[in-house]
Amino acid sequence: MTDSKEKSKTAFNQQAATYDEDTYGKHARNLYLALLKKLSSLEYDTILDLGCGTGEVMRAIISETPEKNVYGIDISENMARKAKDKLKNGASVSIGDSEHLPYADEVFDVVYCNDSFHHYPKPEMVMAEVSRVLKPGGTFIIGDCRKPFLSRTIMNAFMRFSNEGDVKIYSKREICSMLDQYFHDAVWQKVNHTSFIVSAVK
Repeated sequence: MTDSKEKSKTAFNQQAATYDEDTYGKHARNLYLALLKKLSSLEYDTILDLGCGTGEVMRAIISETPEKNVYGIDISENMARKAKDKLKNGASVSIGDSEHLPYADEVFDVVYCNDSFHHYPKPEMVMAEVSRVLKPGGTFIIGDCRKPFLSRTIMNAFMRFSNEGDVKIYSKREICSMLDQYFHDAVWQKVNHTSFIVSAVK
């Protein structure tokens, strides 16, 4: 496991107990409404939360549409454990790596990734894995950090010193270019001054 993955795992294991309330989880929580609104516009039966954290988005999905088949995966054992405790038997939660998803080909209608894509050291490999597990016509959604050019450039220069496993904050052009390698019809939108959400179709 790479150094950034180990740092992410350690940081999120430490943050899991209070992530739903404290400042560590604030950025993720600020994306929930936009993500859930996007999901409500899609037709799907089977959905995967990539980097599911404490399972809060899955909980919201299940509370509104309990008939959905909901899956989640996270590299942090403590995050995954908290999600399992919260969701009981409402979702299938696994501990694992987004670069090596433990699922068969073409099983999900939707895969979403909320506030964790900037932690992935091999984002193209994650894209390839998402494409593999998505059904043809399925949708991939990413919600993540956005910064103006100068702030992004400075922050990315210091990412390698991060103790939380951060790897890179992407521009609109960069994220859409990566998506275009595996998907089509990418739609990017600003959520607020620190966040974006983008979706694309397999």
